[in-house]
Order: sequence, then C-alpha cells, then structure tokens
Amino acid sequence: MEEKQRLLILYASQTGNAMDAAERIGREAERRGCPVSVLSIDQFDPSSSPKESTVIFVVSTTGQGDTPDCMKVFWRFLLQRHLSSNWLEGVQYAVFGLGDSGYQKYNFVAKKLDKRLSDLGATMIIEKGLGDDQHPSGYEGALDPWMSYLWKALNQMNPKLLPNDLDFVIPDTKLMDQPKVEIIYHDVDNPHDLAAPDLESLALQIESARFMSPGLLALDKTRPQCWLKMIRNCSLTRAESGKDVCHLEFEFLEWVAEYEVGDALKTLPGQSPAAVDAFIRRCNLDPEKFITVKSRQEKYAANASACPIKLKHFVELTMDIASASPRRYFFEVMSFFATVEHEKERLQYFASSEGRDDLYQYNQKERRTVLEVLEDFPSVQMPFEWLVQLVPPLKTRAFSISSSPSAHPNQVHLTVNVLSWQTPFKRKRAGLCSKWLAGLDPEQGVYVPVWFQKGSLPPPPPSLPLILIGPGTGCAPFRGFVAERAVQSEQIPTAPILFFFGCRNEDNDFLYKDFWLFHSQNGGVLSEEKGGGFYVAFSRDNPQKVYVQHKMREQSRKIWNLLSEGAAVYVAGSSTKMPSDVMSAFEDIICKEGGVSKEYAVRWLRALERAGKYHVEAWS
Repeated sequence: MEEKQRLLILYASQTGNAMDAAERIGREAERRGCPVSVLSIDQFDPSSSPKESTVIFVVSTTGQGDTPDCMKVFWRFLLQRHLSSNWLEGVQYAVFGLGDSGYQKYNFVAKKLDKRLSDLGATMIIEKGLGDDQHPSGYEGALDPWMSYLWKALNQMNPKLLPNDLDFVIPDTKLMDQPKVEIIYHDVDNPHDLAAPDLESLALQIESARFMSPGLLALDKTRPQCWLKMIRNCSLTRAESGKDVCHLEFEFLEWVAEYEVGDALKTLPGQSPAAVDAFIRRCNLDPEKFITVKSRQEKYAANASACPIKLKHFVELTMDIASASPRRYFFEVMSFFATVEHEKERLQYFASSEGRDDLYQYNQKERRTVLEVLEDFPSVQMPFEWLVQLVPPLKTRAFSISSSPSAHPNQVHLTVNVLSWQTPFKRKRAGLCSKWLAGLDPEQGVYVPVWFQKGSLPPPPPSLPLILIGPGTGCAPFRGFVAERAVQSEQIPTAPILFFFGCRNEDNDFLYKDFWLFHSQNGGVLSEEKGGGFYVAFSRDNPQKVYVQHKMREQSRKIWNLLSEGAAVYVAGSSTKMPSDVMSAFEDIICKEGGVSKEYAVRWLRALERAGKYHVEAWS
C-alpha cells in the first residue's frame, strides 16, 4: 500500500533534457512532501504499470518523430494487441513532452504516448504539456505553468500524495543538505592512471570515469568500442565561403569494427586543458587526488568499471565545463553557497519563475559556460559533490559516416561542419567537438576513441532505385551510398540514383565536387546513361536563391518515374526548413505528374514512410 502512494516519474531522454525536466518535477514534488521516484523508462518493468497509482511521463522526441532509444522496449510493450482497453484502469497519468516546433513531427512521441495510455484505460490528470526548444525560455516556458496545474489537479484527485497543505513547501535548505552523490578520496596511487598511458589504459579511464558520472545516460557509460588513428584532415571549403567544413579520414588499428553505409560514428570530444585547469583552480580542487563517485540513492556494488581515477581526469572526461550552459537548478544551488548578498539575491532571482526569462537571456541565449558562470559569482564555493551532480555531462557527439566499408576498407571518413557563431553580446562561440576534431593534426599521431551506432538511414540493397537529397553536409552519408554502389556495380547490375545537392557557391563550398562529377559521367552510378542524375542548387550564385527543392521540381518527371518504379527517398541535412520544403516538393511532383489531388499526394507519401521507403536524418 505504501508503494502505491508514491509519485512515479518516468523519463525517456536521448540527450539528457528529459532527464533534467523529470528531476526538476521530482524536486518540486519532494518540496511539497510528496514521496517520489524518478527513473529512466528503461529501468522500469512495463508489465508492472497497472500496479502504479500515479505516473508522470517526461518524454523527448528525437529525429523525425522517433522515440528515444531507452523508450523503444517500453513502447513496443504498450503496443501489444492483447492489452485490453481497461489494462491501466486505476492508473492516473500525465505526460510532458520535449520537442522542437522546427521539426515536422513536433512532440510526436508525447502525443502518441498520451493517446495510447488513454486507450489502455488510464486516467489523465491534466492535459499533456508540450515543451518547445523554440520558446524564448526553452522547454521550461511550458514546464513551469504545467507543473502549477499538475499540483492542483493531483491534490484534487489524490490528496494523500500531497500530505501537507497544497501551498506548503518544505524549505529548500532541508533539501540542500546532501547532494545525490558522494565523493570518496583515495590515498593510494592507481596503476591504471599512468603518466603516459597506453590506449587500453585510456579506454579504462574513460569507462571508469563515465561509469561513475551521475548525469550520463546508460548508453554513454560504456568503454570506447575502438580507437581510430587520424590519417587525413583537410578543408573542403574556401575561407570566403563563410563556412568551415573538414574532411577527416581515420584508419582502424588492430581490430576492424563492422559498419554499414548510413551508420554514425560517436566520439568523445577533448576539452581545452587550459579550461580544465582554470575550472579546477576556480573550485579549489586538488587535480592529483584519486576519487570514486558513489550514488547515495543506490546500493553501490564493487565493479571493475568504478576504479579510482584522478580528479583532473574525471573532470575532463565527464564534466562539460567550457561548452554547455548550466541548468536553472545550478543557479538555485549556487545561491546557497554565495557569501556576498548581491550575488545571492541575483542567483535566487535567476532560479525563480519571475527571473526565468532574464536567466534565459543571461545563460542559454549567451551560451554561458559553467566556468564563466562560476567566474561571474566569485563568492560561490560549491562542494565538488554538487559540481559533479550539476555540471552538464560531457556528451559524445555523433557524425554521419561519409565512407563505404567496401570502397574504403579499414577506414572511416567523416564530413564535419566546424560550428562557430556570435552571441547577441558578440561573444565568439564554437562547437566543442567539431572545433576539436578540426584542430587535430594527423602528423602528431592522433588516436580518437569511438563508438559505432546505427543511423536513421538504412543501407539500401543494390537493386533499389534511390532519390537522395543532401544539401550541405547532408551529402556526407550519400558519399558513402554512392561509393558503395559504385563498387557493387562492378559485379552486378545496380538500380539508378538521383542525387540533389545544394550549397551556396560553386567555387567556395561545393563539397566533394570531383567525386560527384566523376560518378555522374562515363556510365557512373549517378550518370544519366544509368538512369540516374546529379543536380546541384547554388543558392547564392544567382539573383534569386535556388535550393534543392527547386531543382527537384525541375526534374519532376524523372523523380516520378523512379518513384513509380519503387524508389526509396533519403533526405539528410539541416532540420530547420529543409525537410518540410523537400516534402512539399514531393507533394507537388506527385500532384503534377500523377494527376492527383494534394490530399492524395500526402497520403501517398505517408504510405511511402510506413513502407520504410522515406527516410530523414536531420540535425539542428
């Protein structure tokens, strides 16, 4: 009975945002005297759902309406046909979604989860909340008012969950006594932490540090799959293009991982040694101390993955101190350790609902880093336990692989856009991982820790006709597709490929120009002789801007013919407007060439998606 009178919060997170939101809801529940459990959805047995009385789901939408990896098993379970319409009778639920209205399938996972829970007989506590990355305050712009309604509705439906008066909130100081982690310091030197460690020892360091990190998802806690040696790093763009895109080549060492075209490569970015040293000095930490990090909330079993590690290495391998912006809760905790009154007041204001918009301008909009925030409030001296818990985790970054294992044996190629921008207050910012990769020198014997993962673009069989749309660095996976099919065409007949590429200028940022032209001539896999074609939109070389969707409409007959032959569509590139503009172009082409209505064209494309023949890989 006691177990039922708890609030269970389940989160499904791909990058950590849903986890942050779930933990915030959990803290607010605790402050109202509510017993609460916060779990990743893959830590919960879906078959026990009917035993729960009150469940809050916090779910993100990834890619083009996909469920996060950790939610796939739970979602498959919910879709089982034998589950009756009263299976969840007696369960009260609420759903909060995290999404980006720049995507076509905005908050799709939250919407379909909400409907499925209702179909299975669960009772809705309040309407689903939809957080939007495009909101001036991010997802918190919707989360704050949604939580206010949640507490009121919960109090009406189940007063036992909130034993105190609705407005009673346990003073924050009582909740600030203990962070969720404990740092254990060790005096003995660790044999795995060497002055000049080999790659195996480095892999162990990475695994050990990230295994202990409380902010990382389970998928990010594993040992690197292998190390790759960089053998080439060259620029694909001219300085005047306003872009910096690099072509990187790596080779396997002893063990060759199997991968397919369309897969992605994840790597752990290196942080600036100067920034790591500055953080350690600012926080008065001893970089040479050996530590282990233990959760106060879970039984800690001895594990080979949790061997002691130098504090400095733990920081550089797990804590994003000079790239990511801290969460609102970071400012709240900082306020308890501020010893100067005006700093304390400002931090308390930032942590309040009234200061939310100003915090967004100061923090997220400027992309202030943890190190910069700590330097702005010099009186704050946070214990290392709180820093480990609250500093954003250092996440691996994924890149589409731009090589083919058949055409480039023993190698992996990446096409990396080196991100850089100015904030509203003219601060210069750069992408942590892309800048790090672009700065590596193959002559220095560089080795990079990597993990391979399946992308959202499945490798096509050689007999499948393809329509590829990949403007900018969206061409990366299709370089692998084309190279693979060229090798296949030497042994067997292959189906045609239409490829639509786009860039600003022919002279400045025509990525892999020679490669595409080679395969579009003399009977190559992109040539018209083979039923294919290669078409480029140069958006800035004409008085009127020309994009890939314009080139598609010009080739509407060819596209329609290939679609009629059963072609699959692959789209890759920026997530802003491109995927929806391309979809609209397909709708127009089907209307025009097929002589059908717009509604029919929309249904036709949805059927193509359901058949697994319309794939999109987009990034922001």
